Order: sequence, then C-alpha cells, then structure tokens
Amino acid sequence: MILALLLAAQAALAPSPSVQDEQRFQACVSLIEADADKAITQANDWRVRGGGFAARHCLGLAYAAQARWAPAAVAFEQAAREAEAAKDARAANLWVQGGNARLAAAEYQAARGDFDAALASGVLEGDKAGEAHLDRARAAFALKDMQGARSDLDQAVKLVPADPLAWLLSATLARMMNDLDRAKADIGEATMRSPDDASVALEAGNIALLGGAPDAARTAWKSAIASQPESNAARSAAAALKALDAETP
Repeated sequence: MILALLLAAQAALAPSPSVQDEQRFQACVSLIEADADKAITQANDWRVRGGGFAARHCLGLAYAAQARWAPAAVAFEQAAREAEAAKDARAANLWVQGGNARLAAAEYQAARGDFDAALASGVLEGDKAGEAHLDRARAAFALKDMQGARSDLDQAVKLVPADPLAWLLSATLARMMNDLDRAKADIGEATMRSPDDASVALEAGNIALLGGAPDAARTAWKSAIASQPESNAARSAAAALKALDAETP
C-alpha cells in the first residue's frame, strides 16, 4: 500500500523543468517495474552525472519498489533538500515520500521530521495537506505521543473526510484516551466509508466492548473475520472472540 502511495505522489508532481530531464526521469520510472535493479543503476549513474533531485527521486522510487525502505527514505530526503535549495515547490511532496518510507521502515521519529518539513513548507493544501497530517499522526501514534496524534487527526478528518483511515485512527485514539463518545462517532464514520474493512470492524468491536456491549462486539468481530479472513485484523478479531467467550459464563 505504501508503495502505491509513493507512486501516486510521484505521478502528481510536475515534470522536471528540462525536457531532457523529464524524459530521462519518465524513462527511469518506467524501468522500475520491469527491472528495479537496473533502474537503481541508471538512477545512480544519472545522479553522479548531475541528475539533481530528479535522479534521486527515481532512485528512491526504485528502492521503494524493492521494499528497501531505509535507502528509499534517504534518496527521497536528499531529493527534497536539493529541491528546497533550488526553490522548487516539489520539495514538499518529496518530504512526504521520505516520511512514508520512514514509516515503512519503522523509523518513526525520522518520519515525523519529514512530515514536519513537508507541512512547514506551506505548499501542501487540501487533500495533500490532509494526508500529510494523517501520516504524521501515524508517526506520533507509534511514538506514543497521543496529543500530537490527536491534533493531526483532527486536521486529517477535516481535510480528507472521505478517507476511512483517518476516521479509523481517530476512533482508535479516542478509545485509547477513554473518549468513548468520540470513539463511537468516529468508528461510525469509518464504517460508513469502508463497511467491508476488517480493521474497521475489529475496532468497532473493541469500542463496543469498552462501551459494555459484548454482543455488538461479537457481531463486529465476526464481520471482520468474514470479510477478510486472512488479514491480521481478522486474526486479532478471532483472538478477541476467543478471549471474550472464555470470560463469559
């Protein structure tokens, strides 16, 4: 999923100012799916020959295609710094890509730093700003900074209200902060937008149980198992069901 986000972000960027650089960048990106190793070699050769942030950008995408998240993050961050030095607004998107790679590498403090840089640029607006707030919230959540996550999720649900993940994470955070009313409201929003998502159903069950509704929790967890039986969420739901049944006389 993260790779898809990275590639989508790449596609949203404007082409390099140089037609030659644009063509070389597109050729490099096109090569990634067929032969990521060759794309890495070409991107590095282009970088050494003065390819600038476009070469580093392709290098990062090629590493990401191989799930080599740490070197991908370094390439994206270097590209972002070069873009900033060139006063190029695309630096913000490159910081976001770096942050997502850091998240995938479980390097949460570094990820938050990248999202900080992206949002501080003032370039991101609308959906892009909302998704950056959501991603920074994920980093804050992993770092156990609940207040930081709450602040970013409040922005995310305002800016990208159609994204079920924003509502799901907001509901989960509310539950963990013992704000049951907020948790119920937000998981309802997530369920409305993604009714067949096992992760949403799992969390709905967690919230129902916390609210003293074990039957509703069972129903939600069974839905998680039925909708995506091979998912981690379904396995967690099955474990929760087993534990609840063991506690029930």
